[in-house]
Amino acid sequence: MVKYTGINHLALATSDMDSTIRFWRDLLGMRLVAGLGHPGYRHYFFELTDNDMVAFFEWPDVEKLPEKDHGVPVKGSFGFDHVSFEVSSDDDLWELKDRIEAAGFWVSEVLDHGFIHSIYTFDPNNIAIEFSAPSKKLDVHKTPRMVDSDPSPVTCEGSDPVPGVWPEVTSPSSEEDKMVFPGEGEQFEGDYDGCI
Repeated sequence: MVKYTGINHLALATSDMDSTIRFWRDLLGMRLVAGLGHPGYRHYFFELTDNDMVAFFEWPDVEKLPEKDHGVPVKGSFGFDHVSFEVSSDDDLWELKDRIEAAGFWVSEVLDHGFIHSIYTFDPNNIAIEFSAPSKKLDVHKTPRMVDSDPSPVTCEGSDPVPGVWPEVTSPSSEEDKMVFPGEGEQFEGDYDGCI
């Protein structure tokens, strides 16, 4: 089974990289660790942990999202509601809440969701963000819980992956097939000429 080590990056979009940097780096405190770009295109990466990043494409014609409250159902095409970043404690939530309010952004009260405590806000692109601290009451990683009053049959199969649902691999990639092709970012391997 594949061993996941985190979310390498979540890729979002902005038309204003400077205000995005000011919010994510300077207000939230996430280091700007990588950037690709040329006129009309940028792709910048902010560090959350040693394994996890949030990235932004800067596309000049992208429009700010319409403001939508976290978790409120919508109709039509839709694929993203909000992203939640885990912090180590409630003290971190209070520090973030104070910083976000001082910067003039709306931020919710601290809410108890049973297994996490959370605050909610929006970045300058109206991307819905949640910050969550683990609750001392319940660790769902150690003790999974499902309190859905009408769970689907697939849900009731349990929290662990169910073998045999998908076809087994019968022709794995050979060593000769395991080639890595050049992509955007090979310039990181050359001489450095950036500003960081």
